[in-house]
Amino acid sequence: MRWRSCEPHAVIESDFLREAAWVVLNSGMRESVVRTRFPLISASFRWWRSAAEIARHARECIEEALACFRHESKIRAIASIAKIIARDGIVTWRDRMASDDVMVQLQALPFIGPTTAYHLAKNLGLNVAKPDRHLTRIATAAGYVSPAELCTVLSRMTMDDIAVVDTILWRCATLGSGYQSLFMTTAEHH
Repeated sequence: MRWRSCEPHAVIESDFLREAAWVVLNSGMRESVVRTRFPLISASFRWWRSAAEIARHARECIEEALACFRHESKIRAIASIAKIIARDGIVTWRDRMASDDVMVQLQALPFIGPTTAYHLAKNLGLNVAKPDRHLTRIATAAGYVSPAELCTVLSRMTMDDIAVVDTILWRCATLGSGYQSLFMTTAEHH
């Protein structure tokens, strides 16, 4: 995972494109499915070398990607994101990532919503927890209002970044069913 060593102000265009594509594809899908197809999708989008190159060859990129991942709206969203980055420039997007309304800015991208904005921000180096279904279930079971609150508390306890705590909890949730019971408050066990 690149986010561990990534600083938002140092994100380069290819990183932004790759991470945005990853988040779009993973929305509502199993990460393991996307992981197996991501190399072919990356090849279809010219290995994320240039937003301008993808924008110029969008039709070919889309056709190639659809051959291995048959979700047309997601594939088209990736091409649209490349066009936006080519138009605005990566410096503009780095500035937006440093703004107080970064989540609103990211939600302006196709297929990026309130939850996936946090996923993308985290993958681009921001120290946030994403409120996905797994972390929301864990936070609720542990008696916290939100994944952000739970991850912040655990971050302070462990001295790890919030994003690291988020990833550990998410990974725990993906290993098997029943993960919520691991986090139930003491009162709920009696």
